[in-house]
Amino acid sequence: MKFSEIYFHTVAIAVSAGFLSGLAGVAQAADVMGQTQDHYKIVIQQKPYRVEVCKDVTVSGDKTGDALTGAIIGGIIGNNVTKNVDNGGAVGALLGGIIGHNNSDAKGGTQRQCNIETRYEEESREVYSHSTITFWENGVERTLRYTR
Repeated sequence: MKFSEIYFHTVAIAVSAGFLSGLAGVAQAADVMGQTQDHYKIVIQQKPYRVEVCKDVTVSGDKTGDALTGAIIGGIIGNNVTKNVDNGGAVGALLGGIIGHNNSDAKGGTQRQCNIETRYEEESREVYSHSTITFWENGVERTLRYTR
């Protein structure tokens, strides 16, 4: 018999012995009385989708733009008429703003406004969470948590 054959047989015997001793440990573990239980949880899966939502809203008539335009025009006219004497531009701007506001055709009422919103379609399902094994050791109840 060659050295390589002897080495091979020695390794094979050692591996077999280790395997058999492992099986003996499994047999001893099987003698332990315990209760295993799987635990589950509810998971909600959300799938986003976008929708356009429209609604009628009440708006007030905004006369600010017309008053500002009147003030600018009044200020220019006031400066030209008085030739920068006695704050003619300021008086013209004040009067122009008042006239622009009073003559504004801005009206309040309802206006349709639309916005894009993200909503979610939900799907719930039950999935595995973890397992527990409960057993008695030396008169004490023990519970171990594990995942399989």
